[in-house]
Amino acid sequence: MEIALLIVLAYLIGSIPTAVWVSNRVYGIDIREHGSGNAGATNTFRILGKTAGTAVMLGDMMKGFIAVKLSLFSQFAWGSEAITNLQVILGLVAVLGHIFPIWADFRGGKGIATLFGMILSIQPLVALSLAAVFVFMLFLTRYVSLSSISASVAFPVLIVFIFREPEMSYKVFAIATACLVVLTHHKNIGRLLAGNESKLKSFRKRREPRS
Repeated sequence: MEIALLIVLAYLIGSIPTAVWVSNRVYGIDIREHGSGNAGATNTFRILGKTAGTAVMLGDMMKGFIAVKLSLFSQFAWGSEAITNLQVILGLVAVLGHIFPIWADFRGGKGIATLFGMILSIQPLVALSLAAVFVFMLFLTRYVSLSSISASVAFPVLIVFIFREPEMSYKVFAIATACLVVLTHHKNIGRLLAGNESKLKSFRKRREPRS
């Protein structure tokens, strides 16, 4: 299958606005009009509760996972540098689709869950290590944003020094990912420094927000 077609498919998959569809069709609201305004799992957890948040998180993760698996339809040999490069490209395009979804007026989320699904598809052990960093920081601080930033910064450290990834493109991707996550969380960083960032409370059923 042509690489250009795979890239387009990866973007369309990433553009599926999971949070918007769940909030709209099940709860009758647009999640982007509530809370932080992001169409992602974290905001869904905060506004609509555990069930909706979990559904959105898993859906967003699957977008990155499936986009990477589109590389199976390419002509590249499995395990080659070319297939790794393609997987990185397809995954990143899916993340961009999540952030700028064509199906939802280009107003999406921050792409953390989709990014995790992408890494899980390429290197499961790295993804599990990042999940451990995220959960540990969340347990210590209850800040989802700080946990996401910590996991993203740990990504290139793990790739370069622990797993010793040989592919240069993947190393560059890991570093770029850390920079991108920090950039997309600049408002959260400002709130963390000011001491007014919201903490994640214990999961419980939320009342439906007023429209």
